[in-house]
Amino acid sequence: MLSGTGRTLVNLCARISAGSLTARIVVVISSRADALAVTRARDFGLKTVIIERRNMDSEEFQEGLSAAIDAASPDLVCMAGFLSLWRVPKRFAGRVINIHPALLPDFGGRGMYGERVHRAVLAAGRPVSGCTVHYCDNEYDHGPIILQRRVKVEPNDTPATLGARVFEQELAAYPEAIQLFSDGRIRLDGANVIIDPPGHVSAPKP
Repeated sequence: MLSGTGRTLVNLCARISAGSLTARIVVVISSRADALAVTRARDFGLKTVIIERRNMDSEEFQEGLSAAIDAASPDLVCMAGFLSLWRVPKRFAGRVINIHPALLPDFGGRGMYGERVHRAVLAAGRPVSGCTVHYCDNEYDHGPIILQRRVKVEPNDTPATLGARVFEQELAAYPEAIQLFSDGRIRLDGANVIIDPPGHVSAPKP
């Protein structure tokens, strides 16, 4: 699920093609028909569905997203720069994840994406930033944290330079989290994320 340039999609496709990520992308859903990510997805030969928020009321949008996802029957839903809120149906609980370019719970929420996040980190004078992969619930950038990767904030950083270093960590963090799911090593216990050790497989995926 995406709304922007599709850089994360490109990374995941490259990892899958190289054999370093055990996954298959069954559908790409965009909230914008004019997103560069849509062109990139089609260049990869991926099935692409457009559910435009601006052309629907709230309930139509929610129903359209859920119907498109149901039709693809995915094991896991990955948000990759998806800028609208999808209310996760109970049937998908524990099977929707997101990556955010900050160390949640700080610098998240509605409207906090891209350069806005890095600008806020710098304005707050934080010495460290990074990225967070988390399970999604029905709030923006909220839900149990799966993993985080950190970067040092340098004295002369701009939002662009900090963002570039954070994105380098995103390139590793998201495939790592997806692979944990693919290997059956990650599960939710209430609000807690349990990551089983290598070689151990927990309950089968739904």
